[in-house]
Amino acid sequence: MKSKLEALLLDVDGTLADTEEVHRQAFNLAFARAGLDWVWGQDLYHDLLSVTGGKERIRYFLDRDRPDVSLPGDADAFIAQLHRSKTEFYVAMLADGTVPLRPGIERLIRDAKAHGLRLAIVTTTSPENVTALFEHSFGDNVADWFDVIAAGGVVLNKKPAPDIYEYALSELGLDAGQCIAIEDSANGLASARAAGVATLITVNRYTEDHDFAGAAVVLDHLGEPALPCRMMQGDLQPGAFVDTIYLQRLHAHCQVARA
Repeated sequence: MKSKLEALLLDVDGTLADTEEVHRQAFNLAFARAGLDWVWGQDLYHDLLSVTGGKERIRYFLDRDRPDVSLPGDADAFIAQLHRSKTEFYVAMLADGTVPLRPGIERLIRDAKAHGLRLAIVTTTSPENVTALFEHSFGDNVADWFDVIAAGGVVLNKKPAPDIYEYALSELGLDAGQCIAIEDSANGLASARAAGVATLITVNRYTEDHDFAGAAVVLDHLGEPALPCRMMQGDLQPGAFVDTIYLQRLHAHCQVARA
């Protein structure tokens, strides 16, 4: 039996806003504050983004690039403090208006809400980062519109594991076939697909070279009336921009393809 589209599940970093570059800068500020000589350039950070989660990313960097470093005392506690410091810098940069929303995001969220779709955040970033983005990047407090904000450490295994999507679906009380996810990375796509959720991809500078095989459609962004989106992969062109009617068509298209 075909299901009706009931909910839109949204990733945050790189999907709602071009936050990855700001995260990179915030990591470097935290390293400098701690007196460390680590500097993550854009090419290095591109590689490090294969690992989801900030603390996990620091650990991966140390294991791969700086095996000579001996952390003081409790290594886990030291990394956790570095990450807290990085979050402070990141939230302050959001408050300064450094991070604009990606094209079409606010328009689509408002349109989806007006059409009765339920909304959920599904991300590995910290809850503080999500709250800061809502507070400083939207015209008003749309955080109240989200039925579920699945963020940070609410599950043991981060993307590309399906855990965070399975958690969000459970909290929503919906089946995967009643939802569409919007993601920006191969890890996000793998996570959503492993949970059975059809996925729309919008690429950014850090993910445009990822393998998005299995995505329902891949776009450069969601588009605005004066800034049309471009389809990079898929067979259901949205026109100038993605709206709820297009998402309903895409959802139906995916259901037919799976039948």
